[in-house]
Amino acid sequence: MFKRVMVAVVGLPLLILILGWAPSWATMLLLAAMCAIGAWELMRAAAGEKGRPLILLAVIAAALVPVCVYLEESIANAALTALPVLPFAALLGAVFIFVIFALAIHRYDEEKGIPFAAVTCAIFAGLVFPLMLSCLLRLRLLGNLGPALVFLPLAISFGSDTFALFAGMLCGKHKLAPKVSPKKTVEGAIGGLIGGVIGMTLFKLIADSIVLSVDVYPPIEMAGGPQLSWAAVFVLGIIGSIISQIGDLSFSVIKREFGVKDYGNLLPGHGGILDRFDSVTFVAPFVWLALQLF
Repeated sequence: MFKRVMVAVVGLPLLILILGWAPSWATMLLLAAMCAIGAWELMRAAAGEKGRPLILLAVIAAALVPVCVYLEESIANAALTALPVLPFAALLGAVFIFVIFALAIHRYDEEKGIPFAAVTCAIFAGLVFPLMLSCLLRLRLLGNLGPALVFLPLAISFGSDTFALFAGMLCGKHKLAPKVSPKKTVEGAIGGLIGGVIGMTLFKLIADSIVLSVDVYPPIEMAGGPQLSWAAVFVLGIIGSIISQIGDLSFSVIKREFGVKDYGNLLPGHGGILDRFDSVTFVAPFVWLALQLF
């Protein structure tokens, strides 16, 4: 627990600095590194010995996804530009899938063949996971509101994770999904729902104070009001927490199937990138889509 707290004390301010105050390209570089590490962790855990030839390709593709998203959004948001808005991420995905299947065809035999399970693992690690996590970058690039909105998924996920942990430790009696995650309880899940709402409440209070004190942040136009409404706080907190917990359990399913305790040891007390940002990976697309709908 001490290592877990110390990593949070050191890492959280650095994360806030990069996402909220540094230039947007810094967020792109951070996510590129996180996606590359996450892809390596997932491939190492689930691709198997015959899938090793795909690891480098998956890592490179994962690192390039945030770069492609950054280029797409930057060109689309430019006031004056003659550059066409090209689907860079889609082009990358098409090339990546073509290459890994071409490699699988080339190596197909009983001894050196790459199993389809490894191919699908590479597609998830190199494309699906980084595209989901790159929704943080899409949020960061939403104009003047970006430096604030990028923290929405973090507020929901970290709030849900924290309260689920302590509620489970203090009150946990009924197992939630014992075969997937033996330590998770129904009481912890309920605590996570409360934590998601509390995380959103803190986000609203801080965002409202910034709106009132700094002219660069215009009011957040959302949920039918000039600022984030309390109804939106409750809805996003509850639904976001449910998605956050499903994300956590989803990556736990992979670990259980392949007998892995943690995806890595990059973050002492937390594990690897996938262990710490599994819930954020699911919540970020939800938040981004919710904002598009609103």
